[in-house]
Amino acid sequence: MRDRTDHQDLPKSLPARIVAALRRQALMLKAMSFASVGAVNTLVDLGIFLLALRYLTSSLVVANVLAWTVAVGGSYVMNTFITFAAESGRRMTLRAYLTFVASQVLGLIAATTTLVLAAMILPVLYAKLLGIIASFIVNFSISHLVVFRKAGDRD
Repeated sequence: MRDRTDHQDLPKSLPARIVAALRRQALMLKAMSFASVGAVNTLVDLGIFLLALRYLTSSLVVANVLAWTVAVGGSYVMNTFITFAAESGRRMTLRAYLTFVASQVLGLIAATTTLVLAAMILPVLYAKLLGIIASFIVNFSISHLVVFRKAGDRD
């Protein structure tokens, strides 16, 4: 007897299956673009942090907040024009920027919480990697579902 759960959620018609596969592929490409923007922003964050420590302040907190602020601004611009260009219409708005910043704060909280909890049972390096993954999941999800959703889906 065939298990009915194998393909229960798949569309039945060939065109519907093709559309579903294309949507999955598009979402994967969008996630990869988001990750690429994140990699660039990680480098920006680190560079600004090191420059701030060397030339502006001796405070780790001040240098980190400055670096995070610059990186978040750059991330918003790149995601608006690249990753979520179709959803944003390549238009930056204050509302979308503030929502994006809020989403990044949630990612920071997710990363820190994951890091602290995972470090209780894993080496710190592995805990940090899990934190990065948690942050990526939260940041991408909020950006995709809240910040950069299509204009018609906002209401």
